[in-house]
Amino acid sequence: MGKLDFELDFKKNNGLIPAIAQDYKTNEVLMLAYMNEQAFDETMKSGKATYYSRSRKVLWKKGETSGHVQYVKEIRVDCDNDTILLKVDQTGDAACHKGYKSCFFSKLVENELKVVESKIFDPKKVYK
Repeated sequence: MGKLDFELDFKKNNGLIPAIAQDYKTNEVLMLAYMNEQAFDETMKSGKATYYSRSRKVLWKKGETSGHVQYVKEIRVDCDNDTILLKVDQTGDAACHKGYKSCFFSKLVENELKVVESKIFDPKKVYK
């Protein structure tokens, strides 16, 4: 892909912008992660979602370990150019590293957090 005719605002949050991954078929929100400029460039180049791991301080290619790759079908940018929405084709049916389809597998019920989804895989077997 060529040079963009706009700039993403990586200045606000120490070089990171939120990136929401959404299933492009169902519109289910799968996860929220962060991108730095390098992660965004790699995503644009490869067509596969690449994020920046704040805990490990490295680029993180989604699915590199698990095989649950996110193929980017569409990219949307918010009105302030500081948040990205990736519409993705999620392979392996799971976006969450804890084994669920979505990272949003818990629901607030009467002031308690309840797991309302089922695991798709066992993370202990996938992340050795």
